[in-house]
Amino acid sequence: MRPLRWLRRRLRDDRGVSMLEFAGFLPILLVIGMAAIQLGLIGYGINQAGTGARAAARVASQQGGPAEGTAAGQAAVSGWLKPDVPPPAKGADTTTATVTVHVPSVIPLFGPYTVTRHATMPTDN
Repeated sequence: MRPLRWLRRRLRDDRGVSMLEFAGFLPILLVIGMAAIQLGLIGYGINQAGTGARAAARVASQQGGPAEGTAAGQAAVSGWLKPDVPPPAKGADTTTATVTVHVPSVIPLFGPYTVTRHATMPTDN
């Protein structure tokens, strides 16, 4: 009679169940963490593209050369984002610059993201 009581108590024991629940929930936590990192990288890419566009437009509008604007735009962006800075379009009143950056993917199923930002500055005469 005593061995049956011990066996029943052992079968109803909850030890180790929380470890199994955590092991089942761990992949979901990892995907959520990677998605948060990816959103942070996209936000950083947006910020860098805007900064590069403003720098390119400002230099091209003040110093007059599209080559200088392109160089300033590329210098203002982190190199690992692979910035694409075409020469700024200089008009009579305004100068507009466009910067495109390529944000790498952290989650393997989703491709790299491309972010484009524009900035317009008044042209100094």
